Amino acid sequence: MIRAVPHVAAMAPYALADLGGEGTVSLAQNESAFPASPAALVAGRAVLDQMPLYPDPEWPDLRAAVAEVHGLDPDRVLCGAGSMELIGCLIRAFAGPGDQVLGTEFGYAFVASAAAQVQARYVKARERELTVSVDDILAAVTPESRIVFVCNPGNPTGTLIPNSEILRLRAGLPADVLLAVDQAYAEFAYAEFADAGNDPGDTFALVERGDTVVLRTLSKAYGLAGARAGWGYFPPGIAGEVRKLLNPNNISIPSQAMAAAAMRDQAHMRDVVAKTAVIRDRFAADCRALGVEVPQSHTNFVLIRFASAQQAVAADVALRAEKLLMRGMGGYGLGDCLRATICSQAVMDRAMDVLKGVLA
Repeated sequence: MIRAVPHVAAMAPYALADLGGEGTVSLAQNESAFPASPAALVAGRAVLDQMPLYPDPEWPDLRAAVAEVHGLDPDRVLCGAGSMELIGCLIRAFAGPGDQVLGTEFGYAFVASAAAQVQARYVKARERELTVSVDDILAAVTPESRIVFVCNPGNPTGTLIPNSEILRLRAGLPADVLLAVDQAYAEFAYAEFADAGNDPGDTFALVERGDTVVLRTLSKAYGLAGARAGWGYFPPGIAGEVRKLLNPNNISIPSQAMAAAAMRDQAHMRDVVAKTAVIRDRFAADCRALGVEVPQSHTNFVLIRFASAQQAVAADVALRAEKLLMRGMGGYGLGDCLRATICSQAVMDRAMDVLKGVLA
């Protein structure tokens, strides 16, 4: 019998979202409620005749677009098939058997899977009121700690810590511990925090230290989840090691073209973020009016915390009966919660009608 190596055989598969049956509307994947920039779609179609060719492994136009928009050095930008590829390669490059990868209590679950792939130990620091706690992260650091991962804004909580806390975290970590800041939802935080002390973009300055990486994606605010395009800002020494592990043709020609055009259409992105926030905040307020807890979200989703796990299950069953699917949070230790991606106003109204029936 052919067997996997022991540590892979012992791993649980990464938990993918249940997409439901035919006709089901998914509120489970944190996809955009609105289409990508028209300019991005035009750019993608314009290069379809290049499909016999391999994509450029250096992503020149996408790197240039990222650098233009964020005022960064394009040579320090690495691109991946979504930020997931960059996370996986970062852990493979800098952690191994016996090492500790430190995340937070409700941090992005894929980090744990990536750590298991290299036989590193994944440890969760406590969060306070569903929010990252810098003090608890620092208290959890050990001599075996190699990488600290922080999602800001958080997934699945939607909560945010100010940039000053990220700076304090970096200052408190040992110099040989790599800090990775996952900002998959940062564009939604920009809309709500204009002052520099809370600007997610300020964390790019930490990269100059040589011990911090900032990760982004085009799957959320830019509406390109299907294109699988993400990017990160890396110190040169870190980038060189991660680059060895990336698939050299990881982002397709149309995806690179669409991502670069979407990045340059900041007006469209900001419009999507603003419209999403209006629907999100109305839905969150309506949920609170029903007596359930919803933390303030700085993302394109909300976390709904019911009175009990049984009530969350009842809501899930009722939603599925109406061909609506939210994401159960039992895998995060939040069995009393459902996470709802913000969709069109009509879809959110349907979901609200179901919740009213369950909670009446």
